[in-house]
Amino acid sequence: MAEKQESLLFFIVGMVAIILAIIFFFFIKTNSSFYKGAAIPLIFVGLIQCVVGYTVWARSDKQRIDVAYKIGMEPAGFVKNEELPRMQIVNKNFVVYRYTELVLATVGIVLIFLFRNNPGNSFWFGLGITLAVQSLIMLGADYFAEKRALNYTKQVEGFIK
Repeated sequence: MAEKQESLLFFIVGMVAIILAIIFFFFIKTNSSFYKGAAIPLIFVGLIQCVVGYTVWARSDKQRIDVAYKIGMEPAGFVKNEELPRMQIVNKNFVVYRYTELVLATVGIVLIFLFRNNPGNSFWFGLGITLAVQSLIMLGADYFAEKRALNYTKQVEGFIK
């Protein structure tokens, strides 16, 4: 249930980011270069957040029911052959996500410091701010999701020990 709730929140954050990107790109006329730069990470990361959030939200109930059924039918076989290998892949993916998000946040922070006092490059300053913020939001969300996944993996491993 926590996964489903977090994925809905992730979807909502993505929708807000997309709406902000549209407003920044098409409607704000003052300092438009800054806002156009800010819109780029908002739209791309917002789309990722929406797709991931909706996908996880939509599959959560069926996945929970399937796992409960299969564990009830043949716990050791299901855990050993399906659920544990699946969770090991999920946990490895979280490491990739973490490093990707850290790299993107670092790039954003570098852009902020390089262009913060340079009005001629406000595009890059705006891009840096939203890239850093969006990357840190995703890093935070994935941190809690990874903690849940690692805890669940330990519980799953308990079935075959």
